[in-house]
Amino acid sequence: MADFEPNMRMERQSMDVSTTDLATTLRSETVQAAVREIGINPNYWYPLGWSHQLRPGQTMQIIVWQRPLAVYRDEDGQLHAVEDRCPHRGVELHRGTVVGENLACAYHGWEFSGKTGDCVNIPYLPPEQKRPCVSIRSYPVQERYGLMWVFPGQPELAAERSLPEVPEFDQDGWFMVPITARFQAHFSVCNENAMDVFHGFLHDDLQGWFDPVLLDLKTTDSAVRAKYRVSYKGILAKFLGLAERADDVTTLPISINYRYPHYASSLEGVSSVYLMRLPVDLDESRSFALFFFRLRLPKWLIKATYPVLSRAIRRFMLRPFLAQDIEMMESEQRQYNRRPERCVEINPAIIALQRVMVRQYEKFSGLSPDRQHNRPLERISSDGHDSSAAHAAQSSQPSTTAS
Repeated sequence: MADFEPNMRMERQSMDVSTTDLATTLRSETVQAAVREIGINPNYWYPLGWSHQLRPGQTMQIIVWQRPLAVYRDEDGQLHAVEDRCPHRGVELHRGTVVGENLACAYHGWEFSGKTGDCVNIPYLPPEQKRPCVSIRSYPVQERYGLMWVFPGQPELAAERSLPEVPEFDQDGWFMVPITARFQAHFSVCNENAMDVFHGFLHDDLQGWFDPVLLDLKTTDSAVRAKYRVSYKGILAKFLGLAERADDVTTLPISINYRYPHYASSLEGVSSVYLMRLPVDLDESRSFALFFFRLRLPKWLIKATYPVLSRAIRRFMLRPFLAQDIEMMESEQRQYNRRPERCVEINPAIIALQRVMVRQYEKFSGLSPDRQHNRPLERISSDGHDSSAAHAAQSSQPSTTAS
């Protein structure tokens, strides 16, 4: 498995030695239908939720790609994540009670360690009697950027995988606005929306961007970096410092970096956004985003009005854009559920993104999506030719990646 080095800085950063430059020409290519059926590569860090939403002694259920987890804080405030199933009767453990650093099942009180997953106490078992040798799976967790994170893959790889870097988080001069979203759509649909700058047409009534041009496109085994040129105009552009007057047109480059499985985008010197993805199921995804802005307001005013200003930006600026995106993504998913047919795409950045997502899934599972779901997977090579035969031959090789 390739190393994961999710340095998401946007400014003149090379991706890695295996970077491939791709053509930026808009031309017709077939979308891989099976990309809507793939699972995740779990050997990365995934967000669970905002840290402030879980207090000591509380539990919650979080689903990480079809896998329910019981997430809780022990009495000392330490975060834990274990499989959400008691091995005694199969009851969901998130319904239980926190006891010290352990989680007790609500049904019979069996206690499990959040660190090891071992059963450490059965309240009605006589002290002299040996406990059954049972355990549940526990997962590596950590907290950063105000988020709780879990590593659902091979635990021994957790220390080798870094979280996305968010340099603005600790830097002065940036105004941060966190926002959460839930989508009734496969994570590939959501990821394509974030990579697709050409959908500014959708946001025309919100004074979004226009006249996008794809300038540069690079890809690696686990990343896609696209650079676009876009134009802005209107009151929103003035508020963000893109223009002196609302009727001025400002053209700037925007960089979009996808490093599996998360996103980072930057409008040079003006704003940045980090999208932390949580795939839930074949038609459900969640996103935890951090937006950073350089506002043309006095620092004392920003500091004094932060809570109010943050809510206002989230409600009146970000939510309207997000609502339009969600409507389109969920419509796309509903149509796919009715008729899972291949579509046509002309943005090469979307095709490159699909290949990365499929490749990462195949790296972990050892099986291509067509073998997993019995649906045809059409692979389009960089020169436009069907590479299904070559892919089939490659997939027939034995996998050395443990699942």
